Amino acid sequence: MNRSLTRRLTGVAVIGLAAATFAACSAPSSSSGSSTSGSVNAASAKSAADFGGMDALVAAAKKEGKLNVIALPPNWANYGEIISGFESKYGIKITSDQPDGSSADEISTAQRLKGQSTAPDVFDLGTAVAMANTSMFAPYEVSTWSDIPAERKDANGVWVNDYAGYMSVGYDSSKVPAPTSMADLLKPAFKGKVALNGDPTQAGAAFAGVQMVSLAEGGTAGDIAKGVDFFKQLKAAGNFLPVDPTEATITSGQTPVVFDWAYNNAPISKQLTSWKVWIPDNAVLASYYIQAINKDAPHPAAARLWEEYLYSTEGQNLFLKGAAFPVEYDAMKSAGTLDATAAAALPAVTGTPVVPSQSDNDQATAYLKANWAKAIG
Repeated sequence: MNRSLTRRLTGVAVIGLAAATFAACSAPSSSSGSSTSGSVNAASAKSAADFGGMDALVAAAKKEGKLNVIALPPNWANYGEIISGFESKYGIKITSDQPDGSSADEISTAQRLKGQSTAPDVFDLGTAVAMANTSMFAPYEVSTWSDIPAERKDANGVWVNDYAGYMSVGYDSSKVPAPTSMADLLKPAFKGKVALNGDPTQAGAAFAGVQMVSLAEGGTAGDIAKGVDFFKQLKAAGNFLPVDPTEATITSGQTPVVFDWAYNNAPISKQLTSWKVWIPDNAVLASYYIQAINKDAPHPAAARLWEEYLYSTEGQNLFLKGAAFPVEYDAMKSAGTLDATAAAALPAVTGTPVVPSQSDNDQATAYLKANWAKAIG
């Protein structure tokens, strides 16, 4: 789905988010994972230096000429502009598969298409799915590696955080009253109107939605029993709507209330002026997504150039323009390269942000696996 807040993110929230830690058939292409550029094996390159520098990496990527991405809706963290910016800058054609797919879809598609030219080259994943599939990732350190906080990346470059956001509840104020607590969503006014962006056992946004509700209901990001129980009550009340929300379902009125990242919910207001976004004061849940390269990428040089673009000043500011919090925010602010206008438009929050740890996510994943289907049935 595509991913209106008008107040800026407070300084306290920015500091809290930046400092906190948490431990998506054709014949094989000649540009396969074993492709080389001169004497360079692109699939094993761990930095631009392994190609002989950025110019050589760009040349190798242009020679491949293609890049496959997956599960990147155009309005999710401004990926539409990011994709067009990359294509325009390097003349490399991007194929964007399953834009509304989940993190789990990214992994299953890569497994199904392994060795084929249509397999995804790169991943943008929720934490739980990423950490369960690190054996599929190729280590790589972008040129701005030192600008990424140590707690936001794997020490060996296997995965890297790219952007973060706050979980929120978007709602059409012309169709439902403004919620002030989770309990409000159980009321008759919300009958058949509350949607979660995906299946939390597969989609990172839905996973975080359950964690946020757990916090609001007195649980934690790891012990999410209260969050799952809430959705069980929501279904029993007839208020849970088992529809994956999209921009179309929201603007048409099919999904008047949506649990999703604020950077996804916020842009809706540009098309639906009655669309509002609520971040509960007692449940400010923030989470980073993870960027990784498919170790079997059919276009390994282009995959690495894509990472360089995402972590460049240009790419990071494009995330910021999409109301997402770029991982290099602090370094860019210090360097004076941050897009000040985009930074001023970040969502405002009150309360202390909670960034789930890996232990929290592991515990929550196990609980969802054992209990979500039984609760929602």
